[in-house]
Amino acid sequence: MNYNTHTLANGLRIIHLPSAQPVVYCGYAVGAGTRDEELGREEGMAHFCEHITFKGTERRSSMKILGHLESVGGDLNAFTNKEETVYHAAVLKDNIGRAVDLLTDIVFHSTYPQAEIDKEVEVIVDEIESYNDSPAELVYDLFENAVFGGHPLGHNILGTAEKLRRYTTGDALRFTRRYYRPENSVFFAYGDVDFARLVRLLERANTVAADEACGDCKQSAATLPPYVAQHIEHHMDTHLAHVMVGTRAYDVHDERRIALYLLNNILGGPGMTARLNVSLRERNALVYTVESMAQSYSDTGLWAVYFGCDPKNVNRCLRLIRRELDKVMQRPLSDAQLRAAKRQIRGQIGIACDSRESFALDFAKSYLHYGWKKDVTALCERIDALTAADLQRVAQDLFAEERLTSLVVK
Repeated sequence: MNYNTHTLANGLRIIHLPSAQPVVYCGYAVGAGTRDEELGREEGMAHFCEHITFKGTERRSSMKILGHLESVGGDLNAFTNKEETVYHAAVLKDNIGRAVDLLTDIVFHSTYPQAEIDKEVEVIVDEIESYNDSPAELVYDLFENAVFGGHPLGHNILGTAEKLRRYTTGDALRFTRRYYRPENSVFFAYGDVDFARLVRLLERANTVAADEACGDCKQSAATLPPYVAQHIEHHMDTHLAHVMVGTRAYDVHDERRIALYLLNNILGGPGMTARLNVSLRERNALVYTVESMAQSYSDTGLWAVYFGCDPKNVNRCLRLIRRELDKVMQRPLSDAQLRAAKRQIRGQIGIACDSRESFALDFAKSYLHYGWKKDVTALCERIDALTAADLQRVAQDLFAEERLTSLVVK
């Protein structure tokens, strides 16, 4: 893929992937996520700032922010996760200048007015309560907090109502001055845009210098505690039992994560023929949903299985999962099985890349954290190079029973 890249004098990196399509997906990816929050003081702050960033700048009121792209049919949105916050837009290519100006204004010039905070915090509290009412989602946060030993990486992104109601304009400014810095951000664009013009637009819009005083700029990440496998039960009086089983896994720099990526797809990927789905749902009708996930962060990773079932069937489901894990640990895949698995995941990757917005967000995050230009062809070549022995070694490394943490919410 032929990316264009450039770094402005203030440290902002720009990455652009040309496309003949008339819609441009663009935005800022900022290195500010849940893991960057100060323990005991800032839980939920990254997500809180994401919301409040839309509520006013030195030049625009909240209504002017909301209407600036909508007036030309564009879309403006944002999200926060464990390692970054992303502000993104979709516009016709003729409106790229409008998008650059607005996005730069809200990311680097928001004022976080207290009157708007007092209103918006209740919206976030409603989001928290809605989330707490959904054990199928809540179980993921409870599990990650257990696996990462209370480290900020495992914390709930939303925070708590009690803390949020205490946050002020000053709190938001302290957090964003640490992290919402040009040198800690990437501007990304995917679409039919002249790159030289895009650079000029960003030079004109960016007036924040990298060497401006920011107090305590980006801090060192908290140290991850040692991993200790455990069994946890959390009682919520739910109709279904919501269960997760898993362990810490490989960080993004570990070559074994590619083998885990393929192995995870075989076990609990989105296909109905994934082994755990066949075992728990198709053959035994014990669950509506069973899925596994593999996530790599900059310094650690996570692998886990989730399922929901009748409480009386929890142990039976766990035994069936254990049986599937034992199979991949004890017996390497046959040549035919390995070829089929690779063919399936290549097709899934190709279809996923057809979602241009998702792909833009994905390559933005890769470039932000690691300076990598996402290369789908190279990824498929790395998958093709995997052997059955590679997958078996990963299974033996991660899936031993004594290594797994289990969490049951019921």
